[in-house]
Amino acid sequence: MTSGTMRTTGHSSLPLRGMRLHAAGPPGPIATAVDHLRLLGADPVRGEGDALTLTGPDGLSVAAEVSWGVPGSQVVDEATAQAAAGLMFVHGRRDGTPRGLAVDYVSTAAGILTVQGLLAALVGRARGTSATAVDVAVDRVALLTVSQYLAAACADDDEAVPLGPGGPPFSTADGVRFEVEALDVEVWAEFWRELDAPAQALRKGWRPFQFRYATACAPIPEDLHHTTARHTWVQVRAAAESSGADVCRLHTLGERAEEMRVGGADTTPWEFALGAEDRRAAGISGARVDRPLAGLTVLEAGRRVQAPLAAHLLGLLGADVVRIEPPGGDPLRGMPPTCSDISARWLALNRGKSAVEVDIKSAIDRKRLCELAADADVFLHNWAPGKAEQLGLGADDLSAANPGLIYAYTSGWAGRLADAPMGTDFMVQARTGVGEAARPAEEAPVPSLMTLLDVLGGMLGTEAILAALLLREQTGRGVRVESALLAAANLLTAPALDRIRAGADPRRPAGFRRPLPTADGLLALADEDTASATGHAARLCELTTEDAVALMRDDGIRATAVTTDLAELPADPRFLDAMRTDAYGAVAVSSPWSFR
Repeated sequence: MTSGTMRTTGHSSLPLRGMRLHAAGPPGPIATAVDHLRLLGADPVRGEGDALTLTGPDGLSVAAEVSWGVPGSQVVDEATAQAAAGLMFVHGRRDGTPRGLAVDYVSTAAGILTVQGLLAALVGRARGTSATAVDVAVDRVALLTVSQYLAAACADDDEAVPLGPGGPPFSTADGVRFEVEALDVEVWAEFWRELDAPAQALRKGWRPFQFRYATACAPIPEDLHHTTARHTWVQVRAAAESSGADVCRLHTLGERAEEMRVGGADTTPWEFALGAEDRRAAGISGARVDRPLAGLTVLEAGRRVQAPLAAHLLGLLGADVVRIEPPGGDPLRGMPPTCSDISARWLALNRGKSAVEVDIKSAIDRKRLCELAADADVFLHNWAPGKAEQLGLGADDLSAANPGLIYAYTSGWAGRLADAPMGTDFMVQARTGVGEAARPAEEAPVPSLMTLLDVLGGMLGTEAILAALLLREQTGRGVRVESALLAAANLLTAPALDRIRAGADPRRPAGFRRPLPTADGLLALADEDTASATGHAARLCELTTEDAVALMRDDGIRATAVTTDLAELPADPRFLDAMRTDAYGAVAVSSPWSFR
């Protein structure tokens, strides 16, 4: 398999083929879960019950019970989950005020983690446990989506850069909005020099731009925006080509819908290919009901968010995760803010993992990595397309010594778009219209600076690996899997694209999920109760948020306070037992699953 080009998913690689699926639970998360379970081979049937249940031909069944939050928590739907868990706050940092995401982000993530829970339970059963059910806490899923931001807010010291409104995209003289990506300061500087930007502005702009993946904002100098406004799109593209930067204009949902119509785009979230038979790979002992992956080893060669998060979730399920780090260790370990001198953000994705330093440029070290993979169950990476093969670390290379290996690649595009820009979160958002879908009609259709796709893409990676582990238990064969940020974008934009196909406006109406001001904060209403609250806005401004919630409750309207300080979340009664403090003093989100 060449990274980004696999196209071999078929009936033989559907781990749930022959299983019947009965759907029950909260509509948002369950809709995503049912769709993915069906794509994995399950057959939806009618039935009764209060849980999402898979039943095999032999009568074996596993069930998932999905709940929004603890009783009385005020977390009752997508809007209240976004508000309480801090998503509105993080997403709104770029604009200087909390804003609701117009896509059902928490519901989508919860649906994926529900599938993960069911797959993990089935893997555990195949490995000798007695697991029959998993409870999925959506409020914890919501916290997981902002775990990096939460950990940083609760850390011992300050951010490396000031937080404040601002950031890309940029606009040209001929009206083109675009994103720019530069992973190196010299590339960044040369791009702006090509456009004759003020030297002081390009120097001051680098660190906020570099850290936007961590902070969800980028208060870069206005002079940089003024610079692009003096140049045409053709000139900007020429500057990017000359400097090595990458630029991508913001594509509309209409363009994306037409592209998918003409090209017949494949929107399957992941791809699987069965490898060689290796009966030693199935039935590895050590699994427990509460840790169905215990006894399995995952090698993770990941950067940033996508692959590290995928491996982190596997670790929560009991796997022994070993990070492959460069000589000297991962430089992000020291990224401020810190807890006990270790980056709080790094801990959010990597706590509990061991590490091995490997210089992948060294032939000796690459051989050592192959030896490590020979004894592993999963090898996971998110390197640039083709890099693994160039290094002799592709699927064919590692599977030669370990036919039972799960070789997992979490990419940006999965090779599905010709002439695609760099496969990073904000570039994929720009190319696929995510910003337009994620913002209601009155807001500019620009990408969110919250890493929406990195997080969702990491979750899809975990889902794919769990499906592959189940396939290995069933067939005794290794499996090659691939997931991508593009698949995450497809999930988020699917409802908007469906509205286009139906001849409707793809965007949510003005005011959708807009928090309401109170005397001391902001209030969010449950989506279904928004219309019932018409006429209350003027009075809410005179009440404290606590009193406003009580007033809404007395009128039968579900509402909750919008979190505007992430550091207060660990003590928030809406998230009872959802967080803990680790050995370094960093805040950790508890597992969203409970197996029984």
